[in-house]
Amino acid sequence: MSFSAWLELLASGLITGGIYALVALGLNLQYGLMRILNIAHGEFLMVGAYLTWMAQTSLGLSPLLMIPVSFAMLMALGLVVHRLCFRRLTETSPNLDVFEARGLMVAFGLMFLVQNFASWMWGGELRGYDFLTDPVKLGGAQFAANKLLVFALALVFAGALIVLLRTTLLGKGVRALMQSPVGAQLVGINTRRLHPLMFGIGLGLSGVAGCLLSMAYTIAPSMGEPYTVTALIVITLGGFGSMGGALAGGLVLGVIEAVGMHFTNPSLKALLSYAVFIAVLLLRPEGLFARKTRKA
Repeated sequence: MSFSAWLELLASGLITGGIYALVALGLNLQYGLMRILNIAHGEFLMVGAYLTWMAQTSLGLSPLLMIPVSFAMLMALGLVVHRLCFRRLTETSPNLDVFEARGLMVAFGLMFLVQNFASWMWGGELRGYDFLTDPVKLGGAQFAANKLLVFALALVFAGALIVLLRTTLLGKGVRALMQSPVGAQLVGINTRRLHPLMFGIGLGLSGVAGCLLSMAYTIAPSMGEPYTVTALIVITLGGFGSMGGALAGGLVLGVIEAVGMHFTNPSLKALLSYAVFIAVLLLRPEGLFARKTRKA
């Protein structure tokens, strides 16, 4: 392979990995802080994608303008979902194990509820629109402008979340709760306010990921579930609760998939992902980047 071909291949993997990382960050925030394994996370990504598609095709709004709108709408929806579902579970579950099991079942119900609502609302066919489809040449390689933009914005949002958690008082409270929930509450951290806020931010990030995806790919009501599964693989690679690990894990998985599919077969994408998933669980269950990013 020529240098430009390798560059295109690696860039393709990084672009996909950037989206993986953004989705995984939101899910990791919810699980690492609240022990909510939100299997419906990808369905809210799908909602963000459809909101952007509707705004672009019906109102003529730029998808870039929909990024903050998608974040705000999905964050508000996350606050409502947490209040109606998971806050009630927190109050009625006798211990953390029971809460995790009940939360998982509620998330499964949300997944099918949102997916079927989308099918009823928008139909089951593929949707899409053209946005920045002109090619851009970099280093002898050629890329679609929309995919480069998607990658750049995914890194910006992922980096912004990591900086927020590392440098702000809010972030210190979140990290304290992740490391020691009891100790954090003893020093006065209010979980009744912090939990719904972080759950909402997690869903807001999924809305941003859906918005970005719609700029470069077709969308469908069933698109969310594979991204949830991929996010779980990414979180396993990076380490549960590690935000920096989720970013690195997403980029690594994207590159592994791109290179693996090039030298084998595109239909083996899922097989490659699950092989990596199982290998990490067996050989390094704490995650590939746990030591370097455990404070993030």
